[in-house]
Amino acid sequence: MTQRDEVASEALVEDDVEPSTEGEVRDAVAPAGAGERVDAWLAKLWPDLSRSRVQGLIGAGKLTVDGALVTHSKDKPREGARYELTLPPPEPAAPLPEKLPLNIVFEDEHLIVVDKASGMAMHPAPGSMRGTMVNALLAHCEDSLSGIGGVARPGIVHRIDKDTTGLVVVAKHDAAHTGLAKLFAKHDLERVYYAVTRGAPTERSARIENKLVRSSEDRRKYVVARNPETEAGKTAITDYWTVESYGQQSGASVGRAAAALLECRLHTGRTHQIRAHLAHLGCPLIGDPLYGKQRAFKADGPFAEEAAVAVAAFPRQALHAAVLGFKHPISGETLRFESELPGDMTELLAVLRKL
Repeated sequence: MTQRDEVASEALVEDDVEPSTEGEVRDAVAPAGAGERVDAWLAKLWPDLSRSRVQGLIGAGKLTVDGALVTHSKDKPREGARYELTLPPPEPAAPLPEKLPLNIVFEDEHLIVVDKASGMAMHPAPGSMRGTMVNALLAHCEDSLSGIGGVARPGIVHRIDKDTTGLVVVAKHDAAHTGLAKLFAKHDLERVYYAVTRGAPTERSARIENKLVRSSEDRRKYVVARNPETEAGKTAITDYWTVESYGQQSGASVGRAAAALLECRLHTGRTHQIRAHLAHLGCPLIGDPLYGKQRAFKADGPFAEEAAVAVAAFPRQALHAAVLGFKHPISGETLRFESELPGDMTELLAVLRKL
């Protein structure tokens, strides 16, 4: 892996994307005298993996020792410790161009900013090889998309979930990709999301800062670490403001809103960050199939039943990437883009405002 690839890999911001299938997990307990370096020991233990392949997996955060992340290939194996190495699923074949509609809000010879619709995955993955943004961009840009992101996701520097709407930026060549990757790695850009939640946070505005780890109960989910000093995970920081709150929850204490519209500003871009953070606060996104509580929506007032029907019918997590601002990686120009709330969220809010 080159230094340029490492920058892009480290800065591939997940924001809200569904985690991919983890693939094969191998484990082994280090014996006495296993070797001077952990990469050499594992390559010898599993001959089908080259030493450089093991080094790449370690660099990608795929090796743990007794649950803690291994960050250096040169570490000496610890006698009696259990090592787990996760092998990602095989890269799908190179995606094919498809002429699909794209809402392009900015484009030059270096990059392209797209206002993504709900239902479009960012890049091909097992079970979803067609109809993605990469497929559409390959048709639109032809041969000009950057390849740093890998065979399945050319040009992709950050990602949002298939059912999340809003703004994403894609690089057209390697220099733009590397420049954008550095901005994301340093969190030197503006990202604002609007979220419609079931219930509302106790505090109208606050910063959420903690460590997110994969749930032991459901590997698709991320949760706040109970023991951040010992659990392997990544720090996640989200600022939120309550823009509006709606109604009163049935049976709840006075002042507990039935729903809310929140503005969320990301300072990091972890997988499912906003979804996990809001669920941790007890106000998951309306329509979130993974983090949303499945009990019925309950509110007081004459329009409570209408609101409950609208909430139950909302087909996706109510999350929209509304603002994306950054310095152009080539020209240095400051760029800022805004996207209006999509129609389905606007219609949902119109009903909630009656509460």
